[in-house]
Amino acid sequence: MTAPAAHPPIALHGPAFAADPQAVYERLRRQGPIAEVEIAPGVGALLVTDYQAALDLLRDTDTFSKDSRAWQRTVPADSPLLPVLGYRPTALFSDGATHARYRQVITDGLALLEPHQLQRRVAEVAHRLIDAFGEAGSADLIADYARRLPVHVLTTGFGVPEEHRERLVVGIVGSIESTRHAVAAYADLVEVVTGMVAERRERPRHDLTSWFLTHPAGLDNDEVVRQITLTMIAGNEPTTNLIGNALLRLLTDARYAGSLFGGAMTAHQAIDEVLWHEPPLANLSAHYPRVDVTLHGRAIPAGSLILVSYAAANSQAAPPAATADTAELRSGESAHLAWAAGPHACPARDPALLIAITAIEQLTSRIGDLELAEPAEDLRWRPGPFHRALVRLPVRFTPVAG
Repeated sequence: MTAPAAHPPIALHGPAFAADPQAVYERLRRQGPIAEVEIAPGVGALLVTDYQAALDLLRDTDTFSKDSRAWQRTVPADSPLLPVLGYRPTALFSDGATHARYRQVITDGLALLEPHQLQRRVAEVAHRLIDAFGEAGSADLIADYARRLPVHVLTTGFGVPEEHRERLVVGIVGSIESTRHAVAAYADLVEVVTGMVAERRERPRHDLTSWFLTHPAGLDNDEVVRQITLTMIAGNEPTTNLIGNALLRLLTDARYAGSLFGGAMTAHQAIDEVLWHEPPLANLSAHYPRVDVTLHGRAIPAGSLILVSYAAANSQAAPPAATADTAELRSGESAHLAWAAGPHACPARDPALLIAITAIEQLTSRIGDLELAEPAEDLRWRPGPFHRALVRLPVRFTPVAG
């Protein structure tokens, strides 16, 4: 339970929120640094919209826990929020030494992705995907490109068999949708990874799955399954959305006119602006106070669900917009929160950025005359409180040979 609100909770779900989340964040900011929201029908939470309050929350591991089990007992067992917020033995839901143990396995595994080899792998996958739709002269850059590229790179690293990759895409995407299908999507993802982990325990290979199993942390099979599913979801879904959102910016923002032909504004700049103004994960970093606490003037009972709005907080600290005359985006005095902050900051930041930048550069180097196939205002965004993601990004272009 949370303290009574002076305002009725504002919905962070449904088509109205998906269509214009910034308008919702503006309403929430008028209520103070922390506001009441509804993240699914009948499920409330507190949302931090203030930049400094977000940093204070993200860095205070003494007052706030990541363990969601007490809160989880207050929502239905089939709640579509549970694939994102329900407790699992992973780095995302753990504190202290347990968190450090799980996180070390993930960070050590990601460190094996040598940047030059990763970049080369992304380029190979990008060209194969472009070859598949290039001759048609049209594509949906979400379904045909942005959604397939990161997951292909990740599943190759983990040694996922080719025949299971499409199931993983469906499981990863469905898990974060916060719809009635989310629980089943996550369960299917776990089923695929569980079978793979059991097989690798018996017959190790030269892949990240086997490496997770043999890490000195000594994780059991279920712990390995959970770290892999976490890494896949956290590594794929935001990267897919980052590629899609940056491509939309390149295609619609007048400051990027000519960029597809080698203009001054670059993929790096488009990505940086997206991370500031339209982060692919808009609201997350679930925390639960261990005791009754007051945060930036807001009394919060122990066990309450508190989320951080990276999108809302970033708007307070964002640097001035880049222009075609600037060599680089000005970083400002603050860092954006798209990767969160503190001990639970995203460990996959560097490979995710490399994948996104390389994906966009490879696409625009092959196809220089991309243009939207429908008006930007007609594009739809996926509903849900957590992500900022396009449903489709239809484009047309001069056909290119494979």
